[in-house]
Amino acid sequence: MLQMPPRRGSISRQTRETRISASVDLDGTGAYDVRTGIGFLDHMLEQLSRHSLVDLSLRAEGDLHIDFHHTTEDCGYVVGGAIAQALGQRVGIQRYGDALVPMDETLTRVAIDLSNRPFLVWRVAFSRPKLGEMDTELFREFFQAFAQSAGATLHVETLYGENNHHIAESCFKGLARALRAAAAIDPRKADSVPSTKGILGA
Repeated sequence: MLQMPPRRGSISRQTRETRISASVDLDGTGAYDVRTGIGFLDHMLEQLSRHSLVDLSLRAEGDLHIDFHHTTEDCGYVVGGAIAQALGQRVGIQRYGDALVPMDETLTRVAIDLSNRPFLVWRVAFSRPKLGEMDTELFREFFQAFAQSAGATLHVETLYGENNHHIAESCFKGLARALRAAAAIDPRKADSVPSTKGILGA
């Protein structure tokens, strides 16, 4: 098997609304150091790191005095962008991954294609507008931004569930497990892009 170079990425994004920087290591151990200013989002990003085994360091400052929208969405852009940078030309990756994640009464299915063609299908419903201080509608915004910047076709569907915390967490854990599988190196084709076109995204 070919010796792969380190698969790491670092992205910084600064706007009038947010200042965010993130670093990832696709071949890490799931170590995380996350501070967004939004407690529940920190918890979700920690789950994403731990269960994907992608090391994640992230710092965010945003206009939380307005609401959590800009910070949540831009964290999705930055995390996805760092992962895209770490994937490089996507040589040798498995490309596809999927996960079926149970969390007590909730079951969520996530499938991902690291195709470099961004697309999100989101079939997740919440019964409450907020989890703590966080608007539940913002979870879709994170996944949309992540898919866009990571270059991922991403399908997320909660098959059933009642507890809103469990629904959100199963989505992030599902993304983690699917990403872990898709980003893994295929030992039988570590020297080529997983596409008959010879390039992903075309």
